[in-house]
Amino acid sequence: MTFRRCFVPLCLAVATGTAAFAQSAPTAAPSSSLPSAADNMKLQYANGIVAVAEDKIITVADVMREISPLLPQLQKDSRDEKDYMNRLSQLQDSAIQDLVDRVLIIKEFRKDEKRRIPESYVDSEVQNDLDERFEGDRSKFLAYLRSQGKTIREYRQDKEEEIIYGYMRQQQRKSQSVVSPVRIETFYNENKDRFYREDEVHLRMINLARNDGETDEALTTLANQILARLKAGEKFEDLAKEYSRDARRSKGGDWGWMQRSSFKPEFSDPAFNLKKGEVSSPILLPEGCYLLYAEDRHFAGIQPLDEVREQIERILVQQMTNDSQEKWLERLRRNGYVKHY
Repeated sequence: MTFRRCFVPLCLAVATGTAAFAQSAPTAAPSSSLPSAADNMKLQYANGIVAVAEDKIITVADVMREISPLLPQLQKDSRDEKDYMNRLSQLQDSAIQDLVDRVLIIKEFRKDEKRRIPESYVDSEVQNDLDERFEGDRSKFLAYLRSQGKTIREYRQDKEEEIIYGYMRQQQRKSQSVVSPVRIETFYNENKDRFYREDEVHLRMINLARNDGETDEALTTLANQILARLKAGEKFEDLAKEYSRDARRSKGGDWGWMQRSSFKPEFSDPAFNLKKGEVSSPILLPEGCYLLYAEDRHFAGIQPLDEVREQIERILVQQMTNDSQEKWLERLRRNGYVKHY
């Protein structure tokens, strides 16, 4: 049973975030015109409560704790102050829903009295926190608990609930792990455009960067010596490790898979005229001389089903998992007590 909010909160904003955005965006209003975080909280939630789920009160502080680490990136991604505030409002609503769902999921776990989280699991999580967050210093850990107004028992309960939440989510994911071949083929036939591939070459390159005073003739002579050794049966990868004068020398001149748009014009035509296993003629430029080698080639077109089968399976498993989890959460919400303020 859910009681819906009678209005949508404006947003949860931190003063530093809005002020910083005002400085970086020329069109933004001056930061002095924006309400402070505290004022905004008072206007929205006079009692400091954003929702009640079962017997759990969800507070402004709970929501702020969830969204605060995300605010710098949110500000960076926003076009202007209005966009920032809209995104922030959506983030707030999402955080509140997640906190509510967390309570309902933990309740679902505890409905089965036979299910228990072993004390040793909680002990391990607490110890990990002590080692990683507080550098093994118990006095820092106790000081943190005092600052949060929590007892060790309450802290352990939080850790237990984190374990329960992760376990229940994982169980839902495990239930959606098999996709039939027919469904994979159907998805492929209905979404072929998603699997279009541009021309690609798996490129290796020997970069003979020009040393001071090195002439075109000297560079070309060296490149031809390398080509002669290649024709004699030596591997391009080994020759690149011996001769190339760039940072990829240790990797055998391997540049990985590259599309035509990734190349400088001087390299694109020679590279894409190569078939698998072919090497280019020396490419002489002011900065040096280059040899290109096609380790492998992909030609433009729709990738065959066998090449994308695993990719499609991952997509479908994710879709099935999302659908299953949403139906599961909707059931928990219908059967639980939730009131939004």
